[in-house]
Amino acid sequence: MVTTFNDIKTEIINKSGISTTDAFYTDALLNGWIKSANRWATAFRKWPFTEGRVSTTFTGSEEWNFEGYKADSFRMMQIGGKRLEKLNFEDYQIFREEDESGADRVFTDYGRLVFINPNIDLSGTLTAYGQYTPVDIDSTDLTSTTVFSNGDDEGNEAIVEEVLSYIMKRRQDEQSATLYHSRAEKILTDLYARVNDEQFNYKTHRTRGGMWKRIDVVNSGVEDDMVRRDQFLF
Repeated sequence: MVTTFNDIKTEIINKSGISTTDAFYTDALLNGWIKSANRWATAFRKWPFTEGRVSTTFTGSEEWNFEGYKADSFRMMQIGGKRLEKLNFEDYQIFREEDESGADRVFTDYGRLVFINPNIDLSGTLTAYGQYTPVDIDSTDLTSTTVFSNGDDEGNEAIVEEVLSYIMKRRQDEQSATLYHSRAEKILTDLYARVNDEQFNYKTHRTRGGMWKRIDVVNSGVEDDMVRRDQFLF
């Protein structure tokens, strides 16, 4: 199982047959490649294991910047335990222009800035849920791990394959580099599909329409929310 930085590095050396004592493949160069491949893999999709929560005290300010979170990634926000509705940026601006004193519990984001209606009738703890940028893997700590290490270590295998593509590029073997990169992409694509499949049984609460069945306008009939037409296909 490839879990730690040392595991990843050892796997790369074993598969490529390189030696970091060779001036063509220095230790520093290999460490840099691993860090680059890790950043690429963590940004490949919006992984559920890179979703996070940040909490602070709501001060009534309209503009907020939550350091370390990705642009346009906040999907839910609460103040004092009460949920705010997210508007797209243009609609939020129209609302603020047309009703400057409106107390609607709404927010939006634009890039890395979050805008919260300063007139809302709420106070207390502000809790925001979004997609954070994972901390870069520490090449000085052989036991350091990635976001994939705790249960989704296929992602680390993708990092290995991606670094192998860098090695092939350094050897000017573009065909092999493309092959390794394609393997890395397939591993991550398959991992993301598996994660999505495991979420299919999530249910909507009955107060939000969960007691009703959805009408299938393409194939006719109705479809229960907890049954997918293709759930038994392989």
